[in-house]
Amino acid sequence: MAKENKISMEHGAGGQQMQSLIGNIILKNFTNTKAGSVGLEALDDGATIAFDRAFIAENKNAELVMTTDSHVVKPIFFPGGDIGKVAVCGAINDLAVMGARPLAVSSGMIIPEGFSIADLEKVVHSMNDALTEVGVPLITGDTKTVEGTALDSIMINIAAIGICDAPVRDCGLRLGDKIIISGFIADHGMALLTKREGFEFSSDLESDTAPLWKMIEPILSIQAAPGERAVTAMKDPTRGGVADALNEMAQKSKVGIRIYEEKLPIREAVVTSCEMLGLDPLEIANEGKAVIGVRPECAEAVLALLKQNTYGKDAAIIGEVVEEKPGKVILVSELGSTRYVDVPTGDPIPRVC
Repeated sequence: MAKENKISMEHGAGGQQMQSLIGNIILKNFTNTKAGSVGLEALDDGATIAFDRAFIAENKNAELVMTTDSHVVKPIFFPGGDIGKVAVCGAINDLAVMGARPLAVSSGMIIPEGFSIADLEKVVHSMNDALTEVGVPLITGDTKTVEGTALDSIMINIAAIGICDAPVRDCGLRLGDKIIISGFIADHGMALLTKREGFEFSSDLESDTAPLWKMIEPILSIQAAPGERAVTAMKDPTRGGVADALNEMAQKSKVGIRIYEEKLPIREAVVTSCEMLGLDPLEIANEGKAVIGVRPECAEAVLALLKQNTYGKDAAIIGEVVEEKPGKVILVSELGSTRYVDVPTGDPIPRVC
């Protein structure tokens, strides 16, 4: 019985055991599996995605956007989420910050021998819940098993396809733009670290992992001028945190960015934890936040719209785009002193996404 509750090499061998795993654990727990005439339930060699002809007719320059990411989270279950939720939300958010409506995702899982089937079902449930929230189907996938000595836990790859009328780039910042962060930073990385290491001083921390498309979609319709979006650039501040995202945006846009310490939304528990561990919250990963560049005359309107969504209720304007120090990010402290926010030299908390 114990063996039957664990993944075996036969579950990835393409035979009866694998078909049983796919049917009883994966297919059974996904509620939306089609984006065209052939979906996951067909168990064919691929799946189809129907063209949104009305969207294409209205937007002559419509483009598909594709993203992919692999996830090696440790531990796989943590306060506020698990590896399945992180994998799905990461893909959805990568599309969202490019202004793309998610159409469909695929999933590839590599599972070590001996992995709990009950845990696998929990992960699949989390994936389905996140996809259901934004109405996106899982249309195809792959499952592989490896010897128990080859991996310490499950790995998940998600590829996602979306569509947009014009992509939002992370290189689009313009002088005078306001910089908005959609909520409290560093929650994900610190929640996962404290769980992993068994720290008790911040037991109330939870990951911010969330799918952001429904928060981002409304702000894309705000215009600074006819035919000109208010949103000029967006970035998903995952690995490397807000520091890495802002630096990449500044460098690609060839502008400077000034942010203000007192305007940064950071939970007290995160501040305390980072001080005790010698970490910078600006460098800690997020899995449910967006960094957004907005034309200054539209910043308050965008902020108000973000705050109407659960995931954006703590959004804040944290700075602006400036002419001086192009390619650099400058933090102004509450006392008025300044320092560079550098690109992180490494990953302060590995295996968080």
